[in-house]
Amino acid sequence: MKGEDMFNIEEELKKLPGKPGVYVMRDKEDNIIYVGKAVSLKNRVRSYFRKTNKTERIKKMVSLIDHFEYIVVDNEAEALILECNLIKKNRPKFNVLLKDDKTYPYIKIDIKSEYPNVIITRRVLNDGAKYFGPYANPGAAKEMVDFIKQKYKIRQCRNFKSTVRACLNYHIKRCLAPCVGYVTPEEYRKQIDEIIDLLDGKTEKIIKEIDKQMQEASQKLDFEQAAYLRDRKIAIERVSEKQKVSNISENNIDVIGLYKSELGVCVEIFFVRGSKMIGREHYFFNELKDMENGEILSGFIKQYYLDNPNIPSKIMLREELSEKEILEEWLSTILGKKVELKSPKKGEKLRFVEMAENNAKVTLENKEKDKSEILIELKEVLKMDKLPRKIETYDISNISGEFMVAGMCVMQDGIIKKNLSRRFKIKTVFTQDDPKCMEEVVIRRLAHSIEKEDSGFGKLPDVIFADGGITQIRAIKTAINKYEKLDIKVFGMVKNDKHQTRALIDENRNEIEISENLMNLITKFQDTVHDTAISYHRKLREKSVTKSELDDIRGIGEAKKKALLKHFGSVEKIKKASKQELMQVKGITEKNAEEIKQCPKGNVPDEHCTK
Repeated sequence: MKGEDMFNIEEELKKLPGKPGVYVMRDKEDNIIYVGKAVSLKNRVRSYFRKTNKTERIKKMVSLIDHFEYIVVDNEAEALILECNLIKKNRPKFNVLLKDDKTYPYIKIDIKSEYPNVIITRRVLNDGAKYFGPYANPGAAKEMVDFIKQKYKIRQCRNFKSTVRACLNYHIKRCLAPCVGYVTPEEYRKQIDEIIDLLDGKTEKIIKEIDKQMQEASQKLDFEQAAYLRDRKIAIERVSEKQKVSNISENNIDVIGLYKSELGVCVEIFFVRGSKMIGREHYFFNELKDMENGEILSGFIKQYYLDNPNIPSKIMLREELSEKEILEEWLSTILGKKVELKSPKKGEKLRFVEMAENNAKVTLENKEKDKSEILIELKEVLKMDKLPRKIETYDISNISGEFMVAGMCVMQDGIIKKNLSRRFKIKTVFTQDDPKCMEEVVIRRLAHSIEKEDSGFGKLPDVIFADGGITQIRAIKTAINKYEKLDIKVFGMVKNDKHQTRALIDENRNEIEISENLMNLITKFQDTVHDTAISYHRKLREKSVTKSELDDIRGIGEAKKKALLKHFGSVEKIKKASKQELMQVKGITEKNAEEIKQCPKGNVPDEHCTK
């Protein structure tokens, strides 16, 4: 089903089957805005267009639906898997989404290696290795790896290879030198198994084994080994005490807490292994405050555990989820053994859920406090009567007046909102004149909010930061003055001779004194808009170069063009390639190669270069 004029929502609703499946809502530009699953597609999809007591979020989503499509499956389990994959691939704006740019460190042990190493990584792959974490504090992950490499004689090198000479770590008793064959894989593996138990929180098992080894060493009068084991035991006991946060009896659980406020939602997750918390993580959602808690948590679980190698045997949370059984079935299939979702009502388990919820509350309140402090400081230093809730900035990018474009970025409530960034092609300026370009772009942007309420640009900004000095400030002021009674303050973000943001200035060239924290935010804001503009400029330039020299060659379609660029890397290299080299590319015939060799050089009649 496509978003054509003939698509009639009322008629299509009548055709919906009463079978399980996944439905996909699309807007008039054919963008996917929501993906959901249903036991009965007929009942679920119809409810969006029939229900009267919708939340504001659902009302907004339904108002944007231009057409929908659906996929029928055999059962709800299949629908869940398909829903998760479609959400991950398309990231629809009305689904619960985890941000891709937030990564925490994990400790990785490549157990498939003959002599595994212990390293820190931020990429979790489905590569057969063991991952532990995530660690919300990177320092804690580093401290643990340092501890392991001090107390266990495992290799320190990143790239293992056999050699004839042991390195310094062997001589200072920090490694057993597997590289020269001084230890068998079986003996080395005993250390790795103990480290895995340590990271899993099974310290009692480790200490029991160390006690046994200490006794054996003492009986053999190997007092040096006994002392080494004693020190390791003491260190492990200290680490164990640091990790212990509760006397909870569960060994392998994740605990999820949720907290809402007017400004957003925070989900906090604790990782408990062997009755000890080995890590925690939190996620913020700004647009979900009117969504039911259970719906948020269901969406979170689907997103979080998809492709996650660290699924626990039990997940504890406050809510009784309507999708509980199907989520348990899905998670159990991924893990290969039973996974339960539990909602404790009393005792230590409930207290642990409450701890996660309280931490979510504190985390969200601290974030809101940071935002408030930034807004208050901005209000004071910019000498404004109200909080600058919305700030916009613009940057112009071109080369000698060619491919002139602008980027726009938005800071909302002290947070840079990349999803609100916009890009413009310059339409009325035909020479390299950045101030004139800036004036044009700001006029066009203001018109979007003044003349079209649903333009997608939202409310007018309280402040505009110019990416530059006084000439850019004056250009923006000229644009604002085209409209009557607009009260928008303008300031410049100026850089030093090393192209680093050094100050804010007003329209009288006065430098504004600001804190280091605010300066860092403004620097990031300026860098973001610069990247937005220059990436758009580069895209247009590359597209123009590619189009002018490849797209117009007879017989070269999109697939062959991509194959050529993938093989040679650039248009220039394609031009330099011989006819025989061109024919090595899949799909390029001798005739194609002849056309390519002739057309870019311009030494043949125009008809060779006309499709």
